[in-house]
Parts: sequence; structure tokens; C-alpha cells
Amino acid sequence: MHFVTGGSFNGKAKWVREQYQLSDSPHLWVTAKEEKAIPENFIDLTKDNIIVLEGIEWFLEDFSSRLESIQVRLKWQTQLQDWLAWESKDRQRKLILIGTDISKGIVPLLPEDRKWRDVTGWAYQDTMKLAKQADLIWYGINKKLK
Repeated sequence: MHFVTGGSFNGKAKWVREQYQLSDSPHLWVTAKEEKAIPENFIDLTKDNIIVLEGIEWFLEDFSSRLESIQVRLKWQTQLQDWLAWESKDRQRKLILIGTDISKGIVPLLPEDRKWRDVTGWAYQDTMKLAKQADLIWYGINKKLK
């Protein structure tokens, strides 16, 4: 699993496309802002070996709107384990998670927005811990974190 993070509109998706030469290889790209929720069984239904989940902060916002904070974190940890199990079944498989860093700036006024920011921070920590690779993209330039 490869975790790619950085600020909004800092070139994360473009960097991933270039890094993995995705214009030349079959892949599944799911954009969370369009889907809102993680598609059911998508990982079992695809025949592609490369899966990109872009905007995972929006998946976490969906969880956050329906679940208590601890439940969000446990659900995310379970999801990560399922994805790692899928990836480990074939050396050609690669899961790339792209998440925008929403932890900087002014603390949100609304409790639900603070909750979303907090659970996203915890989920990113869990993701970072399990990822084999991690990169921070800032203004189109990557910094290898792991």
C-alpha cells in the first residue's frame, strides 16, 4: 500500500499518474468526492492490479457523519486490513491511497467538522503505520516519508 498525502491542489493525483505511468496501464481509479462512500466490494470485483482511491478524507467524512469517532477509526482499520489482504494475494497488486491533509489551518467551528478533522488525522496515522510507501506532495514535488 502506498499512501500519498499533501495539501489541496498540490498535485497529488498528477504525481501518482506520472509515478505509476497510469496512462499506459490498466487501473481502477475511484474518486471519493464523486462516490462519497467506498463502493461495495469494489476490490473483489475489479480485475485491475492497480487501484487508486483518491480523496480518502471524503470517505472518512462519510463515516464520520454516520458513526462515533472510535467506530470510524475501527472501521478504517478493518478496511485497511482488508485492502492489505487483497494486495498480498498477488505481487502485481498495488493499492494507492491519496488523502488531502486537512489538519492545518483554523480549527473548524462546527463540532461535526472538528470530528471529521480529528478522525481523518487518526486514520492517516493508521494508514501511515501500515503503508509500505508514503510520500508527501507539496506544490507538485514529492518528499519520501517512508
